[in-house]
Amino acid sequence: MKIILSDRPLSLDLGNRTDVVCFDLSHMKIAPCVGCFGCWTKTPGKCVIRDDAVQVYPRLAESDTALYVSRVRYGGYDTVMKTMLERAIPVQQAFIRLLDGETHHVQRAVVPKKATIVAYGARDREEEDLFRRLVARNAKNMSFQSYEIRFTNEEQVEAAVRQEVETWV
Repeated sequence: MKIILSDRPLSLDLGNRTDVVCFDLSHMKIAPCVGCFGCWTKTPGKCVIRDDAVQVYPRLAESDTALYVSRVRYGGYDTVMKTMLERAIPVQQAFIRLLDGETHHVQRAVVPKKATIVAYGARDREEEDLFRRLVARNAKNMSFQSYEIRFTNEEQVEAAVRQEVETWV
């Protein structure tokens, strides 16, 4: 399965592809994580907040390919993407592992994935570099086998997304 998480509407024609699911996070009701750790202790693997995020994070966990589309804000993901990524914490266990000298969560039945991030709106090279460092650290926590960041401007987002999806077999 392949997943697209976008912080904006996309005009994609996926045809008859049943192996691709696309979530326009900008039109979903996704509350911020409240840090209650219920997904680790009270209802392991399931967030206690019942909103649209519960449709997304299980699909993210089972996907072998992920495409993230996000505006870059202050070197990080834009609000709606950051909120969703934080709400995906139920796919991780409360346990910590040491990886390359850093502490990271142990995954809960997460398929390792190839990820592409279409990042748009970065103001300068410094902001791009900060975003690269963030994604590199996230990749270790999010079961990325490999990842690529494609920086683009807002006008070229659709073309970058179509180009990536066309490579999916």
